[in-house]
Amino acid sequence: MATTKAPSKGLNELFHDTLKDIYFAEKKILATLPKMAKAAQSADLKAAFEKHRGETQEHVARLEEVFEVLGKKPVAKTCAAIMGITEEGAEIMEEYKQSPALDAGLLAAAQAVEHYEISRYGTLRTWALELGLTEAVNLLDLTLGEEKATDAALTELAESAVNIAAEAA
Repeated sequence: MATTKAPSKGLNELFHDTLKDIYFAEKKILATLPKMAKAAQSADLKAAFEKHRGETQEHVARLEEVFEVLGKKPVAKTCAAIMGITEEGAEIMEEYKQSPALDAGLLAAAQAVEHYEISRYGTLRTWALELGLTEAVNLLDLTLGEEKATDAALTELAESAVNIAAEAA
């Protein structure tokens, strides 16, 4: 009885699967950011979430362009990591509602999302480079830069105001 070996998957398939994963993540983030903005007590934090929502819409559009570069239809694949991170954020919103520490918790949850995205976009950019997908490299690099800038802005907001307010209460 001959057994057939499953075809091996290469970097192209891994790139495409990871692209579907971050596409799901970005769409989930789009749905979550308005809830975080509504829950935030600090006007600066609300503004940061609203600004990032606009950027996230651009990230989704860029990912759709990357799918186009691959000649593939944009399809999302459930991302367990982002589901877990956003679930933690929802728990913080519930457990710390109207608490002085709420904004610090929201900001920490947002940075967990940013760090995940930075990891994914960095990996995808590197793989696109390896695969010779120059247009994809450029699109992913733009988003990676924005994610890093958002993370830096959130760190600045945490250190200059949000954490101090949480600690002082």
